[in-house]
Amino acid sequence: MEQHEINEILGRPYSQELLARDLTRLAYVADDGTPRNIPIAFTWNGSEIVMCTTKNAPKLRSLRRRPEVALTIDTEVHPPKILLIRGRAELDVVDGIPEEYLQMNGSYEMTPEQRVEWEAEVRSLYDGMVRVVVTPTWVKLIDFENTLPSAVEELMRRRAEREHA
Repeated sequence: MEQHEINEILGRPYSQELLARDLTRLAYVADDGTPRNIPIAFTWNGSEIVMCTTKNAPKLRSLRRRPEVALTIDTEVHPPKILLIRGRAELDVVDGIPEEYLQMNGSYEMTPEQRVEWEAEVRSLYDGMVRVVVTPTWVKLIDFENTLPSAVEELMRRRAEREHA
């Protein structure tokens, strides 16, 4: 997929709405060769999806071996809006707490007092984290208005062919 196509899709209003959400589902292949799909907080910085995790997270060894990942960001309403993203995970070990981690947890409902307590707990627990950064190499927005899953598009095409035959 060409970069201009990726940029066009990610620039659409529904994509921007989805990229502003709290959670994505990160799919990767574990060390034992089986698939994993985990919910994880993220932030979009305009060109990359950034997720943060502990330095001892089991997924890191798997991502170092097989960095190809898929992400799904979607809604819980009908019709759903779904943003599918593929890319390669780059791992960046950092000292302290990445600013993205504090940002991506900013929309959870917390009182100001709870926020102060949460941030103090995070800072006391982690001496560093790993930023998992994914630059999209392929994207698809499914909004059930303008775009559909490819299998549904094919079924609709076949139906139209039958009706016009």
